[in-house]
Amino acid sequence: MFFRAIVSSLAAMLVLIGCAAPQPKVQSNFDRNVDFSAFRTYEIMETAGQRQDGGYDTLAGQYIRNAIHREMLSRGYVRAAQPDLWVNFSLTVQSVQEVTQVPSAAPPAYGYRGRYYRPWPAYTYDTWVREYDEGTLLIDLVAAERMQLVWEAAGTGRLSQPLTENLEARADNAVNLLFQRYPFRAGP
Repeated sequence: MFFRAIVSSLAAMLVLIGCAAPQPKVQSNFDRNVDFSAFRTYEIMETAGQRQDGGYDTLAGQYIRNAIHREMLSRGYVRAAQPDLWVNFSLTVQSVQEVTQVPSAAPPAYGYRGRYYRPWPAYTYDTWVREYDEGTLLIDLVAAERMQLVWEAAGTGRLSQPLTENLEARADNAVNLLFQRYPFRAGP
């Protein structure tokens, strides 16, 4: 009885943890040999965010572009046809399987032991498979003069809603989350 209560509690805890959408994992890096105060202007690359198979801009791509413009302007950068910085980005969504095993109660075939002693708890396991969509947003800043990557950020997280729901707000939040790792402002 005690063992089943522990297993039931553990299973309930794992289900609750699995239902909570974890925060996106964000990573960024920059070239420490670059003087970021020298950059004043930017532009988003024409092909940024376009589908590789069709070559057109998606709605998600348009919303990400708008959010990037807001982030760059808020840091003092100005759009220019011949910029100091080129901005590139990519958005991918893939289906992911998460497989976990948890101890389960002894199968009925071992029920005869219940009258005399408890079975060893590791005899059986339940395997749970969860499928979910995971999105990754990459943003690159490239020094236009040398065409060299100077800052990059990547955010990866579980999509808790279908991709098309609240798309504009989610794009704004994702871009803002990545740019929180950008410590620079436009030069004077």
